[in-house]
Amino acid sequence: MAVFLGELVLNNDVKVLVARTVGSSLISIMRYGDMSSREAALKSLNQISSDESSAKILIEAGILPPLVKDLFFVGANQLPMKLKEVSATILANIVNTGYDFDSVPVGSEHQTLVSEDIVHNFLHLISNTGPAIECKLLQVLFGLTSSPTTVFNVVSAIKSSAATISLVQFIEAPQKDLRVASIKLLRNLSPHMGQELARCLRGTSGQLGSLIKVISENTGITEEQAAAVGLVADLPERDRGLTRQMLDEGAFQLAISRIVSIRQGETRGNRFVTPYLEGLVKVLSRITFVLNDEPNAVSLCREQNVAALFIELLQTNGLDNVQMVSAMALENLSQESKNLTKLPEIPKPGFCVSIFPCLSKPPVITGLCKVHRGTCSLRDTFCLLEGQAVDKLVALLDHTNEKVVEASLAAVCTLLDDGVDIEQGVHELCEAEGIKPILLVLLEKRTETLRRRAVWAVERLLRTEEISFEVSGDPNVSTALVDAFQHGDYRTRQIAERALKHVDRIPNFSGVFPNTG
Repeated sequence: MAVFLGELVLNNDVKVLVARTVGSSLISIMRYGDMSSREAALKSLNQISSDESSAKILIEAGILPPLVKDLFFVGANQLPMKLKEVSATILANIVNTGYDFDSVPVGSEHQTLVSEDIVHNFLHLISNTGPAIECKLLQVLFGLTSSPTTVFNVVSAIKSSAATISLVQFIEAPQKDLRVASIKLLRNLSPHMGQELARCLRGTSGQLGSLIKVISENTGITEEQAAAVGLVADLPERDRGLTRQMLDEGAFQLAISRIVSIRQGETRGNRFVTPYLEGLVKVLSRITFVLNDEPNAVSLCREQNVAALFIELLQTNGLDNVQMVSAMALENLSQESKNLTKLPEIPKPGFCVSIFPCLSKPPVITGLCKVHRGTCSLRDTFCLLEGQAVDKLVALLDHTNEKVVEASLAAVCTLLDDGVDIEQGVHELCEAEGIKPILLVLLEKRTETLRRRAVWAVERLLRTEEISFEVSGDPNVSTALVDAFQHGDYRTRQIAERALKHVDRIPNFSGVFPNTG
C-alpha cells in the first residue's frame, strides 16, 4: 500500500487526507521497517510533504526525529544515498512550511533543527555528499534562515563551524539547482554575516565575478538573479576593497543598464522584478559611499549621470526601498558637492588698487551656485539644486514609511550643513516649501532617529531671523524642542538648547551646556 501511495498522483486535499489517516503509520514504517518498506514509506511521505498543510500534520505526527536520524546515521542498516536524498527532500519540503522549528525536538538530548550540533551535521553532509543531497540540505538551511525566530541560531552555528567559505564556493557549482540553492541561502545570511561573506568574495577566487555574471544574464528576471543581486546589495556598503573590486568588474555599469532597462519597460516583468530592481538600486548606491577617496567612483558617477538616475528613482511610488536607498545615495552625492564645486578665480587687484584700496570694487561673478558658492551642475558636482531634486525630497517628508522620511530628511539637510551657505540653503528650502514639512517631522516624533535629525535641521532653520520670529509664535514647536532638550541624547539636547535660544524660549536653561558649534 505504501508503494501504491507513492506512485499515485494526489491533489493537495487528498495529501491532507492521507497525512491525517496514515501519516503516523508511514512514519512508523520509515522508523522500524526493513529497507524495502522504508523506501516505500519515504517515497509516499515525499509526495505528501510537498503540500504545506499535510507537511504540518506530519510534523505533529513526529516525522522529524526519525527523518533527521536517517540522514545522519552511519553504520549497519543505514539508508543508501539515494534514499538519503529522498529524506533530504522531505526535510526541505517540511522546513519551508514556516513552522516553529525551535520548539520541535529532533534528537535524544532535546536538540532542535537549529541546535548547533544539528546544524554542524547538516554542514558536514553538505560538504561530503553528492550534488543532489547537497542541494536539498542547502534548501533546508534556506528555509531555517527564512524565519526570524531561527535565523540567528543557524548564523551562529555557521560561524562557529567556519563553514562560510565552503558555502560560498557553491556559487560556482556547475549544477544550476545547487547554485541557486546556495545563492538563496547566502542571500538570507548576508544581512547577518556581511563582513564574513565580503571577505570570502573579495580577491581572485572568482565568486564575486560569478555573482555578477548571474545578475547580468539577459533571460528575463529569474529567482536566481533576484537572490544574487540581493546578496551583493546587503554586503557592507563601506567595504571599500569590495567596492573597488566591483568597480573593476563593471558591476555598477551593469546595475545602471539593468535599472534603465526596467524603467523603460525593456526587461520583462514578473514576480521577481521588484526584488531585482531593489537590489540593483542598492548595489549602485554603494558607489556613493567611496566618493571622497576614490576618483574612479567620481568619474563613473559623472560619466553615467548617476545623480540624475537617483533623482528619477525618488519618484518610484510604491517601492519604498527604492525611494529610501535613492535618497541615501543623493545624501552622499550632495555631501560631495561642496568639495567638487569649482570656486571662482578672483582676479588680482591692479597696481593702483593695491596702493589705494578705496578705489576697488568687488568683482561681480554670475552663474554661481548660491549654496555651494561655486560653479555647480548635476552631472559634475551632484548639486541637488541644479538637479531640481529639493522639491522631490521635500515631497517624501510625509511618506508613511519612516525609513523613507529619514533618508529624505538627511538628503535635504546637506543644504544646511557646515561648509555651505546655510542662509541660502534655508532660502532654497523656503522656495521648495520645505520648512513646514521639516517642522512637522519634529512634531510627529515618529522615531528617535527622525527626532534627532529634525532637531538638528530646525536649529539651522531658526538661525534665519524671519523663520525664528514666525516659529516663536507656535507653542507646539517650542514644546517639541523642550521635549527633545529634556529627553534626547547628549548631542540632541545641546542642539535643542541652541534652537530654543533662537526663539527666546529658554531663559532658565541657558548655560547648561558648553558653547560648542
